[in-house]
Parts: sequence; structure tokens; C-alpha cells
Amino acid sequence: MRMLVTGCVCAIAALGSALVLGPMRSEAKDYGQAAQTFPVIEPDLLSTIESRLRRAEASGELARTNEMFAKRVEAKVRRPDPVAGITPARAARTWDFDPSVTMERDIRDQKGNLIASAGQRINPLDFVAIRQDLVFIDGDNPEQMAWATARYTDLKAKIILVRGSPVEQMTAKKRRFYFDQAGKLTSRFGIEHTPAVVSQAGKVMRISEVVLKTGAPG
Repeated sequence: MRMLVTGCVCAIAALGSALVLGPMRSEAKDYGQAAQTFPVIEPDLLSTIESRLRRAEASGELARTNEMFAKRVEAKVRRPDPVAGITPARAARTWDFDPSVTMERDIRDQKGNLIASAGQRINPLDFVAIRQDLVFIDGDNPEQMAWATARYTDLKAKIILVRGSPVEQMTAKKRRFYFDQAGKLTSRFGIEHTPAVVSQAGKVMRISEVVLKTGAPG
């Protein structure tokens, strides 16, 4: 019995060696066409777009689309989306904003001289002076508009709207107005209510939210 098992093991080992080490031969054969085939077609995308534009132009659709787009852009310029979450001030408050920034990497000039090192904290107010206040108001609020224009000239402040039409106000008041697009400035300074005034106070920017007395523009 032991000899029979040993013989089987040897036979299996010999068969494995033959499969692994033995010569292998492969031959390519034509088995014919199994199913219908189709050519790969990749239409020229630019040609497709150009063809559609020609059809749109011929039908007048392109002109209508351009006109609609132009009107939408003009409307956004004349009256941008209002800054969300800004309400009239009901309580006066004042705080300071430090504009200092920490450098993430070394800053060098064109000659390679080091201007600021990574990790260094720099306050822009050490190098520049903010001579104009920033006055944030609701341009659709007549009291806030009257207060800001009576109190601040173009030289003294930049009047920045959080709601309303700066174009319409420029036409009516004959002076320059700005708009806080997407609320970037109010969110940076932490302004939640208007009117709000931002002015330099030494090495910080001082922010004040002002409560207006009804009927008192000054």
C-alpha cells in the first residue's frame, strides 16, 4: 500500500513538471466572424458645435440668447445680489480688527533678496495708511443713504452698499458708490449690521456699527 501511494505521488510530481517545464506551442487560428461588427465613429465635436451655432444663427435663436444674456449681466451690474444676513443696527458696538497676516512661505524680490520669511507675521498698516473710511450701508434704506452722503464726502470715505443699485445711486447723487460683492468685506470685518464704519486706528482697523436716530441724517 505504501509503495502504491509513493508511486502515485511520483506520478503527480512528474506530471506537474511536464506541465510547467515542458515545451508549449500556441497557434493562431481564424474562427470566423461570430457576430456583426460596426466601425467606431467619433464625430468631430468642434464641427458639431459649429453646425449647431450656424443653425441657431440662421433661426435667430443665437441673437435672442445673446440679448437675454446681455440683459442678465446688465441687471447684475446695476443691482447685484444683496449681501445676506445684514440688518439695520439696533445697538451700537465697536471692535478692532488686526489685519496682520502670517506668511506661509518666504517672499523675495526680483533679485532674490528676502522680504519676509515664512512664519513671519506682518501688519500692512506698518507700511501703508488708510486715509479713507469704509462706510457700509443699505442702499435701499433712504435714512442710511442720507446719513452717509451728508456725513462723508468722496475724499473722506468710500461708501459701500450691501444692498441696492450703485449705478442708480451714482446717477442720482453724482458721486461714486461701491458694492460689497458676495459680502467679502463685511464677512472679513465681522460686520452684521449697517451703517458700519471702518477706519484706521493706529495698527488696527476700528469698526463701529451705528444706530441711526430716525429723521436725523447727520
